[in-house]
Amino acid sequence: MSKPYDLAVRGGTIVTAADRYRADIGIRDGRIVAIADEISDAAEEIDASGLLVLPGGIDAHVHLAQPTSDGTLMADDFESGTRSAAAGGNTTVLPFALQIKGTSLRACVDEYHAKAQDKCYTDVSFHLIISDPTPQVLGQELVALVRDGYTSFKVFMTYDDLVLNDAELLQVFEVARREQALVMVHAEGHDAIKHMTRTLEDEGKTAPYYHAEAHAQIAEREATHRAISHAQLTDVPVMIVHVSGRDPMEQIQWARKRGMKVYAETCPQYIALTKDDLKGLNMDFEGAKYVCSPPPRDEDSQKAIWEGLRDGTFDVFSSDHCPFFFEAKGEIGKNNKKAKTSFKWVPNGIPGVETRLPLLFSEGVSKGRISLERFVALTSTNPARLYGLYPQKGTLAVGSDADITLWDAGRVDTIRQENLNHGADYTPYEGIQITGWPVRTILRGNTIALNGKVVSEAKSGRYQHRQVSDVYEGVVREVE
Repeated sequence: MSKPYDLAVRGGTIVTAADRYRADIGIRDGRIVAIADEISDAAEEIDASGLLVLPGGIDAHVHLAQPTSDGTLMADDFESGTRSAAAGGNTTVLPFALQIKGTSLRACVDEYHAKAQDKCYTDVSFHLIISDPTPQVLGQELVALVRDGYTSFKVFMTYDDLVLNDAELLQVFEVARREQALVMVHAEGHDAIKHMTRTLEDEGKTAPYYHAEAHAQIAEREATHRAISHAQLTDVPVMIVHVSGRDPMEQIQWARKRGMKVYAETCPQYIALTKDDLKGLNMDFEGAKYVCSPPPRDEDSQKAIWEGLRDGTFDVFSSDHCPFFFEAKGEIGKNNKKAKTSFKWVPNGIPGVETRLPLLFSEGVSKGRISLERFVALTSTNPARLYGLYPQKGTLAVGSDADITLWDAGRVDTIRQENLNHGADYTPYEGIQITGWPVRTILRGNTIALNGKVVSEAKSGRYQHRQVSDVYEGVVREVE
């Protein structure tokens, strides 16, 4: 006679975005079917005594197998990227299907699915990136894709091959409002960055450190305000991604005080790094390891980010995992010849999907800056709600997927490149001591990672079609 549960997770302390309590979890067919004081009649048991039982992490901002325009190569494909995500306590990641200018958005999405097919250890779902908002894209392709479950997309206010002008942004925002999509905005002022870059280069300031000077917080503040103004004009909710410091934060707070639906994301680099890291050993090329956009700021900016993580300014804490090789043969890494002539050619992005959760747990929960419940909200529940995955993902409740991460809150370890699973050849967080580690990652009732290593031979991750974001009122949620 078969047992009523396939798996029981027993003896741990369950933590959600709202509660924490001691209970057992009963799982059948990949779903949570019971939460009770005691569940004993299961085919398999996991002893979680002394551990925290949290919803699986959802990293809502990662870049995997993404094409580049300069010949460099992204260091993670779907296999290595999701392996790294699983080892770091994540059960779902949301990478970007990037539209190449001059091509069909639908064709780019189909090609991205082909890259992911049968290669994922975690579940995945795709955001879109709109780089070429032609009448065909805005009138047909984007509309059809949103209705097919691609309910969020990203636009850029900088980068030569991605930037949209104000008229294009307004057109895209109008489609988003009509189709109930959530717009993610990379808010940095393109013209200001170009001006600062020319000025610095004319002065002979070309080392990686000057990337942080060119991408000034002023340019981020201005673009954030402009994006909010466009959103106000078109009455559409927006998510300002990878917010780096106080100036753009204050623009978001200003908008919210006026009742606007403006949401915000920040990332590990803004709590663990500063622009001084871009100096390298002595203003040398080692600083290229930390080049990302927006760049890390100063200590006051770190203080501001923690204020925002505590007070609700930030809804989501994502990695913005964008991995490149530092040392690489040929011209595919950060060490390419052009990059060594000027900071403006250094590939923008750093790896972080595996270290996102440990860094926030250690610096936030273990040091008393945020509560466990806030940690769960920022890293799992809020991403699920905002990106149309809730309540199937992002919580521990009867009917939800059995996506669970077990945490040892007292475990002390140190981040080392040699222990990580990503494809990059370095980590910008090398040597940081961590208190609190994810020791087991469970996807739909199956353990996929244990003590920082993937143990599942099967790449059982699935693509998740998403519903409309919770930012739109009157949306009825259903678990598929």
